[in-house]
Formats: sequence, structure tokens, C-alpha cells
Amino acid sequence: MEFWLDLTEEQNDLREWVHGFAESVIRPAAAEWDEREETPWPVLQEAAKIGLYGFEFLVNTWSDPSGLSLPLANEEMFWGDGGIGMALSGTSLAVAAIYGSGTPDQLVEWVPQCFGDAADPRVAAFCSTEPEAGSDVAAMRTRAVHDPVSDEWILTGQKAYATNGGIADVHVVTASVDPALGSRGQAAFVVPPGTRGLAGTRKLRKLGLRASHTADVFLDDVRVPGSCLLGGRDALQARLARVREGRRASGQASMRTFELTRPAVGAQALGIARAAYEYALEYAGNRVQFGRPIVDNQAIAFALADMRTEIDAARLLVWRAAWMGRNERPFTAGEGSMSKLKAGEVAVAVTGQAVQILGGAGYLRDHPVERMYRDAKIYTIFEGTSEIQRLVISRAITGRQIR
Repeated sequence: MEFWLDLTEEQNDLREWVHGFAESVIRPAAAEWDEREETPWPVLQEAAKIGLYGFEFLVNTWSDPSGLSLPLANEEMFWGDGGIGMALSGTSLAVAAIYGSGTPDQLVEWVPQCFGDAADPRVAAFCSTEPEAGSDVAAMRTRAVHDPVSDEWILTGQKAYATNGGIADVHVVTASVDPALGSRGQAAFVVPPGTRGLAGTRKLRKLGLRASHTADVFLDDVRVPGSCLLGGRDALQARLARVREGRRASGQASMRTFELTRPAVGAQALGIARAAYEYALEYAGNRVQFGRPIVDNQAIAFALADMRTEIDAARLLVWRAAWMGRNERPFTAGEGSMSKLKAGEVAVAVTGQAVQILGGAGYLRDHPVERMYRDAKIYTIFEGTSEIQRLVISRAITGRQIR
């Protein structure tokens, strides 16, 4: 499909629909759930009832041949609130892992279970990061050992900072099956609901995105059927054989997932940035100092101009990467990482500038820019830090193994 910036009628309808839910349901609840630091199950249920949370919604947005529907929806959702937005979208990371590594049968079996239904919504978790293996994926210590007698995989290890970790029905866990091969010796596994040996810690207390559940996950001899290995054992053995022979293998489990989700994550950061910019713009037009609105001062007006310019520039990078990913265009210059890098950095800069424009008021919880400022920071850290995104881009453009 050709890249085109004019949105279709369906895309505009989608954006308005999600925006309406964000404005009428998410925003009024944002401060409460940020303060409570709990998963907003009532909001998830409302979203599930209207079809905004569930397998069907994800399929419909992903099936858009332009690739823009999911970023459009994410931007509006996170315009409503970052924490609640992550509570609604956190499951999609596990779904992306199943989609990226699983077979069609596994996709059909597990993805619906990730969401539950409108009467009883559920969440899923993707568990990759570890205490000693964040950006350094090759340092992963979680192990998966195959038991040929029972055809089960035994998972042992600890995962850190897992969105929905411990409260999820379905956990997707990456583990090393051949430590000697580093990151190329890893695979992803589905841990079904109620599996013994998996436990999550209490919810971690965070700077931002407080309505989204984050916890460490412990795997103590967790046994899962052989069918829970995403992609199947034959595909895994073939991939490991290629690596051992020195031939190139398709990427490792965590990186495949992150490559699929980076533009969508960038769109989340955009939503937070845009919300802060719009609030600061309105505030500057109403706040009077020295006899006139502060927006009449060049310093404020120029700051707002820069904020809007950066948001629009980041959105173009996100849309380009989303289109390329959906249309199987290779990221030859790290375009997926560019989109996430730019959007994350813009979110931090714009929300910080919004606080500055509000002055002392911006530092108070009476105004949402304080919360937006806290929520934005994670976008330069999770799903690949800004430094890792620059590493990916630099390797792509130079063809060298930059370290």
C-alpha cells in the first residue's frame, strides 16, 4: 500500500470513537486511579463492553493495511491518561509476542484468553526483562529445559518490571534454551492460567503510569506442555541448528516483539505529549500576568510553537514506521527505533515544558501536567532505552557493530 497522510473515513471514525471514550471515561477517572495505584478494572470493563478492549479490537486495528489504525487509537487513549492507557494496552505486548513467534494455531488458542470477555475482562503479561538482563538481552538467566518423557518445558528464573506480572491470566515468558548461543539461544513460552510455580510480587510503586500493574515474576520449576513453546519445537531446533552452523537466524524472541511494538509505543508517548501541550496552550491563553495573557509573551509562544512542531515531527516518524512494519518494508535505517526514540524524547521534553509554562501551578497535583510529566519519563526507558534505540539506529546506518 502507498504511504498516504490523508486518513480514511474509517480511520477518522476510529480516532473520534477512541477520543470520545478517552474524554468521557478515561480522563475523569485518571487522577483517582493514579492516586490509588491500582489496576482500573471498572474502566477495562467499560472498554470491553463497547469493544475497545479485546481480541476483535486488536485484529481490526492491526488489519488496517496502512498500519495507522493502532497508532491512531493509542495516541487518543493515552491522550486520555497514560496510566489507564497502559492498563488497557499492556496486554497487547504479550499478544505481539504470540503473533511474532507463534503459529496460527497458537494465535487462535491463546490470544482470546489474554483478554477474557466483556463480562470478565482479563489481562496478559510479557515477561522478558530480568534484574541482570535489561538492555543486555544476552545476559538472560531464566532457563527452559525440555523433559522428553512428558514433553514438557521446565522454566526457572526471575523476571523484572513485567506489566501485569502476577495478575495476568496468560504470561508469555522468554527463556534461554541454549545459554552458549546467547540471545540467539532463547525462545518464548506461554504459561497458561493457573500454572503452578509462577508467582508475582506485590505491585511495584512507580514514578508514573501508576494505574498500570508492574511486578516481578518468579518461575520455580514451572512446567508447561510442549505445545506452549511459541513456534513449536521443530522450528526452534532448526533455528538453533542454523546458529550453531554459523548461519544467520531470524531474530531472538524479545527483539522480535519489540520491533513489532515500537511505533505503537511511540504513539502512546505522543498521546501524553499532545495532552500536555493542549493543556499548556489553553492555560497560557487564560493566565494573565502584567496585564495580559502569558501566551502574548514571545518566550511562551515560541515554547508552544516548538512543542507543537516536535509532536508533529514525532508523529510522522511513528506513522512511517507503522506503515513500513505493516507493509513488510525492512527497517534498513532503524526506522522503528527512530519512531520510539523521537516520540519518547519529545514526550519528556513537552511535558516538562508544560509544567514550566504553568509555573508553580504545574508542580501541583491540581493540574494534570504534573501527572503527565511523571508518566512520560518511562518512554525513554522501557521497551529499549533511548540509548539502545540510538545503538540500533547507528548499527543500521553504519553497518558496523557499534558498542
